[in-house]
Amino acid sequence: MAVIQIDPRDSTPIYAQIERGLRAAIATGRLKAGDQLPTVRQLAVDLRINANTVARVYADLERRGVLETRRGVGSFISASPAEARPPDEHQRRLGAFVTRVLADATAAGLSPREIVTGIQSHLKEGA
Repeated sequence: MAVIQIDPRDSTPIYAQIERGLRAAIATGRLKAGDQLPTVRQLAVDLRINANTVARVYADLERRGVLETRRGVGSFISASPAEARPPDEHQRRLGAFVTRVLADATAAGLSPREIVTGIQSHLKEGA
């Protein structure tokens, strides 16, 4: 069985599905720093896709510091779970959190300015 799965019905490009799957496996601890990945050829066979697609993902993840390739040995996980998250993941989560807070504040009859003032006041008290 492959380290990850792809969904041919998903409109997301296959290389993006592979990258997302590898990052998720690292972030959840299924793959850990130092674990060896299947060879490009083996993962391509397992997923029934072109080896160039896998090679592209491995190269991109190596450039981003998620993988390390040792010539003649293979590709290994080099990132921690936190480092494996997509670069925009933090901003996406922050945006979703702010949206929820503002929606809750509006429902409670509070203005965005009151929320900001309340947060600043709370931070001053805690400092």
